[in-house]
Amino acid sequence: MIDQNKIDEMMAQLREMKAAREQDLEEMRIKWLGRKGEITRLFDEFRQLTPEEKRTLGQKLNELKVNATRKIEELRESLNQIVDGGKASFDLTKPGDMVELGSRHPISVTREEILSIFRKFGYSVAEGPEIEDDWHVFGALNFPPEHPARDMQDTFFVSPGGENPILLRTHTSSVQVRTMESQSLPIRVVCPGRVFRNEAISARAHCIFHQVEGLYIDKNVSFADLKQAILLFAQEMFGADTRIRMRPSYFPFTEPSAEVDVSCNICHGEGCNICKNTGWLEILGCGMVDPAVLEANGIDSKVYSGFAFGMGIERIAMLKWQVKDLRHYFENDLRFLREFETVI
Repeated sequence: MIDQNKIDEMMAQLREMKAAREQDLEEMRIKWLGRKGEITRLFDEFRQLTPEEKRTLGQKLNELKVNATRKIEELRESLNQIVDGGKASFDLTKPGDMVELGSRHPISVTREEILSIFRKFGYSVAEGPEIEDDWHVFGALNFPPEHPARDMQDTFFVSPGGENPILLRTHTSSVQVRTMESQSLPIRVVCPGRVFRNEAISARAHCIFHQVEGLYIDKNVSFADLKQAILLFAQEMFGADTRIRMRPSYFPFTEPSAEVDVSCNICHGEGCNICKNTGWLEILGCGMVDPAVLEANGIDSKVYSGFAFGMGIERIAMLKWQVKDLRHYFENDLRFLREFETVI
């Protein structure tokens, strides 16, 4: 029958318990804490005690169970340390599991190819924050407040209040602004990065995409320099026989501005479904840096001039590998990515 002496005797036995093997420890657990174990039997007897006896022995009985559980856990930890400190618990001679190797994402490959081309032309690479303020994304780039050009880029605002709201950058031109603020002239940089616009997701558009923008500022920089830089890039990227054409366009931060097309690398200008039978494919926008932008960033526009350009990495990758749906780049579908294992 359960009594104080019985509990004290079992407490003493617990303090002396040892286990050399996992099997011994499991037998010990069953003996003390199993459904038919010693402590379980005492709890069954406890139900038959008088209220006064329950008050006297209840706390001691709970303490016995807690101590038994703790002791078994301590012995288990000791056994694990012995295994870890001695020989390995697994067979080192067993052949390993085959791990399927991945490959680089087509967007990453295209990004590095673009940057490597401009590095050969003497450009350095500059990067900046994805969460920006209104000044670096719009104000310093000749986007006055309430200017209709702001509507061209539907913005995700993080903190829309105040004179200089916080937002997710809509282009990497903000990095160009930071470069003009911090770097001495002349400047020749390319700015890669992820950008965000509140657009409906479709085969031709996404709310997240990647850009590479370029900026060159020095004395006597002309539109002819811009045209030559774009032509050399296009021939490096799409082939030596690639031709370009420049169409007048509008951007708030460049004047004059142009859209640039390259001759279709599928039909070589003859016309196909990829180029919609025009023989041309649009790749980027560019222009001469507006004097107002230079002045806003502390550069004397009477002494210095420059050009800027920007392209979507997804767009370049689509043209390079004839990918017809922009969403494939973001879905991580292994069937799609495996198509590039031999190309990349």
